[in-house]
Amino acid sequence: MIRIFTAQNFPFILAVVFIFFFGIMGIAPVSREVWVAEVIPVAGIFLLLCITFPLFRFSNISYGLMAVWLFWHTIGGHYTFAGVPFEWVTDLLGFERNHFDRIGHFAVGFYAYPIAELFVRRKLAGPIVTTLFALFSIMSVAAAYEIVEWQYAVIEGGKSGLEFLGSQGDVWDAQKDMLADTLGALATLILFWVFGKRWGSRG
Repeated sequence: MIRIFTAQNFPFILAVVFIFFFGIMGIAPVSREVWVAEVIPVAGIFLLLCITFPLFRFSNISYGLMAVWLFWHTIGGHYTFAGVPFEWVTDLLGFERNHFDRIGHFAVGFYAYPIAELFVRRKLAGPIVTTLFALFSIMSVAAAYEIVEWQYAVIEGGKSGLEFLGSQGDVWDAQKDMLADTLGALATLILFWVFGKRWGSRG
């Protein structure tokens, strides 16, 4: 009997599940304009991982961590981040806003893990440079994305622009989002150096 659900097949199974999920979330989104804008980076990252798979296969933990953001951001694109039905968390923890987007930004930081894995397994740099490069890469992407959000909101204007921006009236939203990205990167870099060898991420 052929075993499908094996560690070796994990990336393929994850990819199939995501493609199906992506298709479902593309049906009747709250705002088609916002959906298109939000899924462009998701589709770009997914295709990049597919194209580079034959050249460099990350560990399963790396693919799992990267998938968290892909799924999370796809949900946000369907509902708009401010409109995701996340009230139960808001009410449970006594928040004043929907923090679905903030968790999504924290998940962006998870990409520091595969960046570090790539550097270590390809022997591109030592531990300090690897850690700093992975961390600063995420911080740079976080800042760049906030600029993109701002420009989209200005150019698009109206409701679609505000929904894409997702600030929910918080004047410090961009700074808090970048902090969430950074904290996510720090958390996963700690995991990388503590458990990476056991998880097959460091050879």
